[in-house]
Order: sequence, then structure tokens, then C-alpha cells
Amino acid sequence: MAIIDGETKKFVEDLFQKNLSGDVNLIFFSDDNCETCKDVEQLLGELSAINSKIKLTRYDSKKNAKEAKFLGVDKFPATVIGGKKIYNAYYFGMPSGYEFSALLEDIVDASNGTTKLSEETKKAARGITQNVDIKVFVTPTCPYCPRAVRMAHQLAMENDKIKGVMVESMEFQEMANHYDVMAVPKIVINDKSSFEGALPENAFMAEIMKALKN
Repeated sequence: MAIIDGETKKFVEDLFQKNLSGDVNLIFFSDDNCETCKDVEQLLGELSAINSKIKLTRYDSKKNAKEAKFLGVDKFPATVIGGKKIYNAYYFGMPSGYEFSALLEDIVDASNGTTKLSEETKKAARGITQNVDIKVFVTPTCPYCPRAVRMAHQLAMENDKIKGVMVESMEFQEMANHYDVMAVPKIVINDKSSFEGALPENAFMAEIMKALKN
């Protein structure tokens, strides 16, 4: 049974037809002990079948341990977004519910090699010289979470020093508990500072700069 229903498929077909210019590589990692891996793989497979510009690369956690280590993948299921290069934009868990929209927008950005951030934010992001790790804890039913995920992923696309990670809290409950996730989206920067809510670009960047000073 298809995950993407007919109406949604038509919407995605039109979106990709109008907005994709270059190829996109969805890099997927699965694990034998992963409960949602098959569903994520099916979802990504259905997306890749919609438009020929979308390629799906499948890796196994054990058979492709070197690739997983190289890309910093240590949780499964994992999806990494690639275009002309592999971006530090990750999904740990199923990008379902509201997060599906974030995945579609990431695909468009990766295809075009550009983001929808303001020029001011792009300049600020590109000026960062330290490593920045942004974890965004989400749930599929949170309507505000995709905005935070997109912010983290777009920043990662603008600067290789920045890593943007979506973590599906219900799939990774132990990790969510470790970071005291009580409400979503919760954003954790460099494991030093955190905040909740989908902040505007300038406020989000201010939180990053504050974390870098700590």
C-alpha cells in the first residue's frame, strides 16, 4: 500500500515539475533493528519515482559502516540530503506528518543549490567559522516543527560548518529524555544551549551566536 496518496502525489508531481532544476540524492541508511526503516525507505522510494531528478541511495548500517561513519550517521532510520554536494542536513526518524513538507522543501533547495533564507541571514551563516551542531526535536503532529527544521537545514546548506539534524522524538525517546524535551520544537545547539519554538531567522541566528560564545 502506497504511503503517498493520490492527491498528495499529484501535488508533489506539480511541485517538482515546476521547481526542480538539478538532481537530488536522498541518502538513506537502514538498520535491522529499526522499526520504521521500511516505511521511510518506501516513502523515499515513492518520492524518487515521482521525478527522475530524485535519486535514492540505500545503505545498510552494517554493510556500509564506513559510509555511515563518514557521514556521521549513528541513528536509524537516517536520511541525508544531497544535491551538487552532500549537505549536513539530516533526518533521524520518519519525516511524516508535518515534517513531510520540510522534506519536500529541502529537496527543492538541494535541486536548485539555493535556500530561501534572507540575504542577511545567508551572510551571517556563511560568516560562521566554528562548527555548529543544531538538533531539532520534533513530532509529526507539531505544525511549528517544520519551520525550525527548515531553518536548521537551510543554514547547513549555506555553510558546511553547520550541521542541521531533525530528531523524531517519539522514535528516539531515550535521546529526547537526555535532552529534556518537554515541548517541540526543541532546538539544541552544540549541546550547550537550547530553546523551544520556531523562532524567526534573526532570533534563531542570535541563539546560535550566543551558543558559540559559551
